[in-house]
Amino acid sequence: MTDSSDMFGGDDDGDDLPWDDDAPEAQPSAAELEEAGQESMFGAPDPAPPSVPKPAPVVSAQPYRVLARKYRSQTFAELIGQDAMVQTLANAIKRDRLAHAFLMTGIRGVGKTSTARLIAKALNCVGADGKGGPTISPCGVCEPCVAIAEGRHIDVIEMDAASHTGVDDVREIIEAVRYAAVSARYKIYIIDEVHMLSRNAFNALLKTLEEPPAHVKFLFATTEVDKLPITVLSRCQRFDLKRIPAKLLAEHFGGICEKEGVAIEAEALGMIAEAAEGSARDGLSILDQAIAHADQASDSDHTNVTAESVREMLGLADKSVQRKLFAALLGGDGAALLDLVSVQFALGVEPIALMRSAMEITHRITVAQVGRGEVKAVSEDERKAIEDWAKRLPPGQLHRLWQLLIKGHDEVKTAPAPLVAAEMALLRCLHAADMPDPGQLVKKLEGLAAQAVAMPAPAPGENGPAPAAPAMNWRELVEHVEHYSIPMGAMMRGQVRVVELSPARLVFEQAPGFAMNIVEDLRKILREVTGDLWEVEQRREGGEPTLMELEAKAREAQVSQRQQSPLMQAALAAFPGAQDITDEGQSGGFQRRQSYGSR
Repeated sequence: MTDSSDMFGGDDDGDDLPWDDDAPEAQPSAAELEEAGQESMFGAPDPAPPSVPKPAPVVSAQPYRVLARKYRSQTFAELIGQDAMVQTLANAIKRDRLAHAFLMTGIRGVGKTSTARLIAKALNCVGADGKGGPTISPCGVCEPCVAIAEGRHIDVIEMDAASHTGVDDVREIIEAVRYAAVSARYKIYIIDEVHMLSRNAFNALLKTLEEPPAHVKFLFATTEVDKLPITVLSRCQRFDLKRIPAKLLAEHFGGICEKEGVAIEAEALGMIAEAAEGSARDGLSILDQAIAHADQASDSDHTNVTAESVREMLGLADKSVQRKLFAALLGGDGAALLDLVSVQFALGVEPIALMRSAMEITHRITVAQVGRGEVKAVSEDERKAIEDWAKRLPPGQLHRLWQLLIKGHDEVKTAPAPLVAAEMALLRCLHAADMPDPGQLVKKLEGLAAQAVAMPAPAPGENGPAPAAPAMNWRELVEHVEHYSIPMGAMMRGQVRVVELSPARLVFEQAPGFAMNIVEDLRKILREVTGDLWEVEQRREGGEPTLMELEAKAREAQVSQRQQSPLMQAALAAFPGAQDITDEGQSGGFQRRQSYGSR
């Protein structure tokens, strides 16, 4: 048997077989062999349909940015509502009197962090030509301005104190401030929510904060400035950013809506600005939500934000319904009041919002009464209604209504059934709305009393009736005094002999046996009881008997009359030696008891 290069019986003529190693390009793969075997057994398969390319997924060029980030202030001119701070910084930059540390404080969303970034831009701007210096109007196109706006500048370090509260974080700052800025004019540290630093971290920062290198500036932002140590406050130039007025916010939001191509009603802008409570960021978040809410409610491509949609979204009461509810409250129409509350509750308005709306109207009417300029109102109907109420309602009634509403507001806030609590609170206000205040009651009573006292007695005619009694009765006046002070009433009963008595004038003689001067005491008690200034004069004679003397004479006359009665005479004749005993009671009257002796 001869050797063969092909152990499987191949020829030696050198012809290459399909699977010969010398021709690897013709060697079939396992898939091809499997396909050939299937074709020999089952026939060739149907030709595959032409391939259709799959559509590529649609990817937005840039993700959506919320309005609060998209319209963050990029220049001091865009920073609304903080004119005093901008003016101070402009003068400091112009005169080269820049502090080494700035502190921005205020409520959320008024521009504290934005202001810090704007200061960093203003200090490091080099201008479009690269030759500029610090300016209150940074160009926004140079490399430092662009890098700071994008948050990637190597010399502007922004740190969140809420997540870096310890001494180690401050130690890194202390070590880094020794080195000069890499590419900017100043190395700037922006520390947000700086009040979150620990006490030890504040202490570690004090020395560097007091005497930092000339190339370092510190910018602090906080919402709770009262939590900062006084040692830190004394080392910073402080700016208190104010709440932004609602009118300014509404104008700002209107401009943003124009840029976004959104149509919005003026009343809707007013409601969003009021709900923002002075915060631009809060207002932009609400505006963002209102636009989305309007898009969901509309089938067209054009976005139209209406006051009704904003009211529904925020759960606010309709302004016209608010006025109707307030009118029912003042008019005493309880049925209409409850119907309006029920309808508003069914529409999703919370009971606490109804109480707030009534309080808001009360406050606006009260402010309109004191003449604080033209009434601010969204619509002409609302302005006329407030002006009319301001003319008709007395200030006392408005203040009492405010007290009742604020008490009802607290009750609704804590009540297990807010709707029931709101109805009861509004009904309480309804019944007490038209009641006169205590001051008016006192004045009315004083006026009636003065009329009764000053009423002249009719002049006696020739054949007319006898003259009328004096205008004032001493006994009634003494009894009235006894209701206030029993000792003073007893003194007037026992010591005062009236010479002359008229409204606000008393002339008297003091009874024998009393030496103490009682003129001032009488004047004081009569003023307290009657509310008038009395003229009290003491004389030595001419007075009528005191009330106690009159009562004693009356008792003597009664005893004498009883002694002379036939019954008493018969009793004394039947029982010789018997005596009539009279016991006086504490009230000035007396009780009588007869006892008879025996023979």
